[in-house]
Amino acid sequence: MRNDTAFLFDLDGTLVDSVYQHVLAWKNALDADGIELSVWRIHRRIGMSGGLFMNQLLRETHEAISPERLQRLQQLHADAYRRHADQIRPLPGARALLDALTAAQIPWAIATSGRLETASVNLAALGVDPAVTTVVTRDEVRHAKPDPDLFVGAALRLNVPIERCIVVGDSVWDMLAAQRCRALGVGLLSGGYGTQELERAGALRVYEDPADLLYHLDEVAARN
Repeated sequence: MRNDTAFLFDLDGTLVDSVYQHVLAWKNALDADGIELSVWRIHRRIGMSGGLFMNQLLRETHEAISPERLQRLQQLHADAYRRHADQIRPLPGARALLDALTAAQIPWAIATSGRLETASVNLAALGVDPAVTTVVTRDEVRHAKPDPDLFVGAALRLNVPIERCIVVGDSVWDMLAAQRCRALGVGLLSGGYGTQELERAGALRVYEDPADLLYHLDEVAARN
């Protein structure tokens, strides 16, 4: 494989098995603040920015979300998510995939819509140290997915043109963000979205999980 390509990974549902813990954490936060929203509706929004999540929440519930209430809900979510920390595990093949890319001298980074407060739980479970690995979180960009800021920021830090990057994610928000910055989108089913949904959002290829992507890595990364 050549190292003229970089991989930009989402985190939740892509490298770590954490989507449903986020869903339950948001459910706990919303319930604690007196907002009723079905679990399945929350799941459909995991991966987008917190601000966009709240905008869509307004349309669903007609609730008034002030900046103070938004901050309170985000803190309630973070507190609830940390209570699930001992349940977070890397997805099958995640660590092996990252190690294989490193061994092949293919640069990679992690770009997550989560803030460092919650992302740090996932990074620890994955065995990734943000002090030595390129990690871009929601705290560092103006807009999160489906805007492409996270992936563009990660590509800049790797010093690789975004057009030569492969965005790997589990949600339609990842694929839409990849399209908006002209990166190649590769979808994984490990976050709960279906193949057709990911393909309609722009995924060129869809695999089951990181292990399946590793097995088919030559389909998306050029070889000598």
